[in-house]
Amino acid sequence: MKGYRKVLIAMNGSTDVVKEGIKMAQDEKTWVTVLKVIPENEGDLNLTGIRNLEDVLDSGARKALAEARGVANAESALIRTRLEEGTPAEKIVEVAAEERCDVIILGAKKQKGWIERLFGDHVIENVIRQAPCPVFVVGA
Repeated sequence: MKGYRKVLIAMNGSTDVVKEGIKMAQDEKTWVTVLKVIPENEGDLNLTGIRNLEDVLDSGARKALAEARGVANAESALIRTRLEEGTPAEKIVEVAAEERCDVIILGAKKQKGWIERLFGDHVIENVIRQAPCPVFVVGA
């Protein structure tokens, strides 16, 4: 990844994209930010019997970011993690612009069937269309 100084890795639920992104970024002295986006809290939750409400609200995102830090430690890489709330494509583009990233790395989940491809959320397509920098998609 010649010439990239700031890399944004957007987590999609798997640490595979983090592993691939860190491997790509290790060629040079690159700043790596790992981003996890969770849906906005609509409020008015009716939850009973929940022990750790924070885990429910962040959809396991803090755990996912901890796993990303573990991957980085195993690869002897330094990363910065961010947890954002909102629409994934919009937040990814917003953070990339805010941090002046040179490239965004996204993971593409393998779709199960044609219905999921037809009615999927199209996060990757929206990020590619709106991104202020190149977007690299890796298989996750």
